[in-house]
Amino acid sequence: MYDLWRSGFVRRALTEVHADGVGARAVTWLPDQGPFAYVADPFGIAREGLVTVFAEHFDYRSRRGEIRYFQYDDDILVGQGVAIAEPFHLSYPQLIEDGGELYMLPEGYKSGGLTLYRCVRFPDQWEPAHRILDVPAIDATVVKHGGKWWMFHALPGPADRAMRELHVAQADSLIGPWTPHAANPVRSGFHASRPGGTAYEVDGVLHLPVQDCAGTYGAAINLLRIDALTPETFQAAVVRRFDAGDLLDGYADGFHTLSGHGDVTCIDVKGIRRSPAEGWVRTQYKVRRLLGLNGPRARRRPTPNTSAQFAGQRA
Repeated sequence: MYDLWRSGFVRRALTEVHADGVGARAVTWLPDQGPFAYVADPFGIAREGLVTVFAEHFDYRSRRGEIRYFQYDDDILVGQGVAIAEPFHLSYPQLIEDGGELYMLPEGYKSGGLTLYRCVRFPDQWEPAHRILDVPAIDATVVKHGGKWWMFHALPGPADRAMRELHVAQADSLIGPWTPHAANPVRSGFHASRPGGTAYEVDGVLHLPVQDCAGTYGAAINLLRIDALTPETFQAAVVRRFDAGDLLDGYADGFHTLSGHGDVTCIDVKGIRRSPAEGWVRTQYKVRRLLGLNGPRARRRPTPNTSAQFAGQRA
């Protein structure tokens, strides 16, 4: 068995989705990547009349994620390409605006730390700006709240540690230094610990999407309302659940990203697959690894395409 994800976006603010839900008919879905590849962990932004979604692209034949972008004019795909590729796996490309700059904070835990990338040319040129953490943080989610920067993240480790512990750090500046929370891990359990999208405020109260990994990885998003957050204290409660439901046929097995920026909210949904070709795909991966072919691809320029086969699909 293996997981396939589909990512999509709606032209609604995250606070509206918080109140009313996603709405299946409103979702524009990113292109299907084929039977053994997917895009997941979407984060989007509206600029110059276009919606640009950044997401992890993963192919089971290489098993190394890279960050790709997909640009939409209304619900029509007009450009796509590679935003960031490294010798190590990348995912979870959170977008952050600070000091007039646009940054991306992708997960790259196999590098041993967390690197902030600055946008040089939108959307396809990004440069490493600051290594803000020498800890292999997973799905690091940062937000400015109460005059401080806060980071919510998981850590790798045995017994699926990344799915069952929530860690917090705080800083006065986005680039740090970051100080771990005195009570880390502030939350434990597979039900609602691993971050799963953008932290946001509703009526001044911070909310954090976290994954339900109790039955399967990324089964659903549980929304944490954070009732107390200081360098020494943390209190939170689950107040809402988002699952795949009938958002997209064939993808009812998971929902593990709820992200938003301005009037764009992104989600992803999962379908668990079985195929007699799985053994052959694993063999391809092993052969590519032996030949050194699993490294990052060369950067590509935007590839405008408005043909019907690449048009955004609506559920």
